[in-house]
Parts: sequence; C-alpha cells; structure tokens
Amino acid sequence: MFNLNNYLKKNRTIVNKRLGSIINPNAHESRLFDAMHHSLMAGGKRIRPILCISAAESVGSSADDVLSAACAIELIHTYSLIHDDLPSMDNDDLRRGIPTCHKAFDEATAILAGDALLTLAFEYLAKEFLLMDDPKDGLEIIRKIAFAAGPYGMIEGQMQDIQAEQKKLTLKELEKLHRLKTGALIEASVFAGATISKTTDDKKKLLKKYAENIGLAFQVTDDVLNVKGNPDRMGKAVGTDLERQKNTYPSLMGLTDAEEKAQQFVDIAIDSLSAFDHRADPLRAIANYIIKRDQ
Repeated sequence: MFNLNNYLKKNRTIVNKRLGSIINPNAHESRLFDAMHHSLMAGGKRIRPILCISAAESVGSSADDVLSAACAIELIHTYSLIHDDLPSMDNDDLRRGIPTCHKAFDEATAILAGDALLTLAFEYLAKEFLLMDDPKDGLEIIRKIAFAAGPYGMIEGQMQDIQAEQKKLTLKELEKLHRLKTGALIEASVFAGATISKTTDDKKKLLKKYAENIGLAFQVTDDVLNVKGNPDRMGKAVGTDLERQKNTYPSLMGLTDAEEKAQQFVDIAIDSLSAFDHRADPLRAIANYIIKRDQ
C-alpha cells in the first residue's frame, strides 16, 4: 500500500539536499546569501517540487530527471513568500515557525534576498537545460515557469489580492485571483515534470486539469486554516485574513461550504487521473493531503 508520509519525507530530503547545495552560505560569506538561506532552508512542505517529481513519475520518469526544475520552482516560491511577508504586503512576523526574512535581517535585505532567489532560479534552469541534447523543451519550461510567476500569473494574483482588500469580490472573481496567485505556479510545477518526461499531449492536458484543481483546493484550505488552524502547527499567525478584510472562501460562503468546495476541487483533480496507472498514486494522495493538512 502506498505510504504518503514516507513518500513526502523521502522527496523532501532529496529536494532539501539539492537546495542546500545551490545556496550554501558557507561558500559565500555574504549577508545576502545568509538571508536567502534563512528563508529557503526554513523547512516547509515542498509541495511544488514534489508535485514536479510526482508528475514525472506518473508518466515513467524519475526524481533525478526533474530535480533541477523542481528546485528552481522552490526558489521562486520562497522568493514570493519573502516578498508577501514584507510590511508593505502582508506584514507577517513568522514564516515556517521562524522570523520572516525582514524580521531576521531587515526590509532592504529581504527585498534583495527575494530578488536574488527569483533571478537565481532562472540562471540555474538555463544552466541545466543547456546540457540537454535538445534544449527546446528546456526553453518551453523556462517560458512556462516565467509566465506562471510573472505579470500573467502569481504577481498579477498578488496585485489583485491587494486591490481586493476591504471590498467584496464574487466567488468567480476570487477563483480567478487564486488561479493566478497560487494555482499558476502549482500548474507550472506539474507541467515541468510532464514536459521533461516527454509525455503525450493528452496526458499533459489531464495533468493540467489535475494541477488547476489542486491549486484551487490548496488555496481554499489555506483560507480555512487561517480561520481555524493551530498557529503552533502552522508556524505563522492565524486570523489575519479577517483582520485585513481579505476576500476568502470562508468569508464569502462560510467555513463548512468552503471545506466542501475544497473537497469538490480534489474530487475533480483525482478524477482527471483515471487514465493513469498506479504510478500516479502519489498525485492522488497529495490531492487528498492538501485538504487534510493542518499547516
């Protein structure tokens, strides 16, 4: 029987080892690298890189085949967290149970650490893909990740989130926001794993549908946890969405309906994998894990 806890633990170890080699503060006596390392190696679920690995495995590849892309995506995700936590954004003091980057260092250092992680991600991807026999797929993956992280994806989602504070969105508007802010990079993670593995277009479409729905399930669950989560388990404050008058699924439809909505997204995601064999079991299990997690 598939054991998700063992699977997550194994792949977190693989990802963390590679990340530690990418940013080693002992090799760079620099306040900047210390700040980058502080946030990158603070822990975390590593869901995005593990999704990249799981997508590859679902079509017959291995973690080794996609590890560079998986880790580059985690660099980008960490950059986004550093900037989200800044006083001018969400103004959070804790992330992953430790002081946020601007609290551990200072605001200017945190901004530069985020900038550096984002830039390093693409330098690292380009270096790895130049070693490929046919770098065309690598260029497409870089384009997709940049699209997901930039003004057509995550950054636009963050902008919409800020603009939406203290005004009421419809559920349709909120879903669009979350598809950009959270879902785009999750979708890019799955896309990278599938593309490097050279799977068929039909399977890519099914994996895209899976990723779109777990991205929404992930954000709905984050909204729910901000209401009823345990701050000690989560490593960050709860109740902040209500304080900032943010639009969330619980605020628009109630806590119970929001939890049911997250389950609906997961059901659609799992159903999209019906054409896949047991190698997609990690993807199925991660979809359920996303809405049952407590952090």
